[in-house]
Amino acid sequence: MDRRQLLGLGLSKLWLTAFGTAAMALAQTPGPALAAERRPGRKPAGGASSRPRLVMLDPGHGGNDPGAIGTRGTFEKEVTLDIAREVARILAGRTNVAVKLTRRDDRFLALDERVALTREAGADLFVSIHADSAPNADARGLSAYILSEKASDSFASRLAQQENQADRFGKPGSFGGGRIVKDILLDLTARHTRHASLAARQLLVEGAGKELRLLENPMRSANFAVLKAPDVPSVLVETGFLSNPRDEEILRDATARRVVSRVLAREIAGVLSNPAFA
Repeated sequence: MDRRQLLGLGLSKLWLTAFGTAAMALAQTPGPALAAERRPGRKPAGGASSRPRLVMLDPGHGGNDPGAIGTRGTFEKEVTLDIAREVARILAGRTNVAVKLTRRDDRFLALDERVALTREAGADLFVSIHADSAPNADARGLSAYILSEKASDSFASRLAQQENQADRFGKPGSFGGGRIVKDILLDLTARHTRHASLAARQLLVEGAGKELRLLENPMRSANFAVLKAPDVPSVLVETGFLSNPRDEEILRDATARRVVSRVLAREIAGVLSNPAFA
């Protein structure tokens, strides 16, 4: 029995114990998240499959959710989409990496939808790209975050609270999952997934820091809803903060964004080929 089947079995047992008949009825008519649970999963590095390893790029925000708006009117949703498209274009030239995006245009996606798309694709790595407003205007530079029920610090906690409000821009009932399902999936997050997420965060930050400015203490963690895929290593990357005038100046410049994109593409490819991530 593979890891995905074990996870599904553990989920079923937990539901039956905690929620009785109602959980049994829900298990018989699974929603999108549980349907994805039963789909064939990704294969680990070094296995029988020689297919390229798949990264799912997630441009933050979109549609009627602009994300952060800089003092010069820079929209986060536009910055993240442009960077994600360029990262995808660069990675498409590599034979050992496959790329998908959660969105390729200016549309709204609920946080659960982003997770479901990633799991359905059988992604090996999920990278959510952002350029938020920081809790303080002095904060600037690239940083990366992984999932943790308890935040590493107040800065990361406030960012997660801010990001998790994105679903307020969707129509009521337009996104699936539900709080109970989210909490169960968080509890069942695989140990391997967390270890791989930790490795991915470290490799991304250390590599990017050779060329890009980093936030003080650039590796943090918090309870980000978009990172809750239990079987896909996931990292949220803040390419900078639009609340900082200097970061906004960089992120609104097309040439500077190309540099950020090139560095991210290089480091993502490096993560996927690194034995520490396998």
